[in-house]
Amino acid sequence: MNARRAPPLAPPPPPQLPLPPVLFADNRFVVLDKPAGLPAHPGPRGGPSVESFFPRLSRRRDGPWLAHRLDADTAGCLLIALRRAALIEAQRHFAEGRAHKIYWAVVAGVPDGDTGTIDAPLVRRSGPGGWRMEIAPGGQPAVTLWRLRGAAGGLAWLELSPRTGRTHQVRVHCASLGCPVLGDPLYGGGQGRLHLLARALRLDLDPPVAAVAPVPPHMRDAMARCGWDGTE
Repeated sequence: MNARRAPPLAPPPPPQLPLPPVLFADNRFVVLDKPAGLPAHPGPRGGPSVESFFPRLSRRRDGPWLAHRLDADTAGCLLIALRRAALIEAQRHFAEGRAHKIYWAVVAGVPDGDTGTIDAPLVRRSGPGGWRMEIAPGGQPAVTLWRLRGAAGGLAWLELSPRTGRTHQVRVHCASLGCPVLGDPLYGGGQGRLHLLARALRLDLDPPVAAVAPVPPHMRDAMARCGWDGTE
């Protein structure tokens, strides 16, 4: 007589992690203040991600969805669509460069001048150590505007406005200035935590979507050294 197979064990429920702060919410979108270190979507090694919180954001069967992505180590504004029509509309704005994004970064080094534009196409390269983005002729167009907000002790506080949305764009473009983002191990050989914040996001929809993220704790000391007074 053949023994009956036991049914497979159900996966354990996800841990009840605290929901990241909500910066904006309506019946179409939620903007979360994603903490540094939390991936936007599940990775091969498992663990929590922003998508782990989706059941708490909506009970609809056909959503929510990430409307765009942030690197796991980047903090700040992350847009989540609660309805499919909203997702399509937001993705169109991102694809057409109509989403207004502002990043704050503390970088190692001080750029020449007070403002500038980086127009440097990017391509993804794979190697023995994994993949990275590189500036290369014929790559995808990538444009970032930058402004120096303050500097001290070999560090600078930059405000960056990417006009395109390439993977790792802000990090690579900062490195191309000779000023890699503080703590960037991939493009600057840095150690510690990445000092990069998706500070503000605005989509001129009807009605508009707008959110501003606070400076995370791990960036505050370096920001203050560069002139940030904590009032914005």
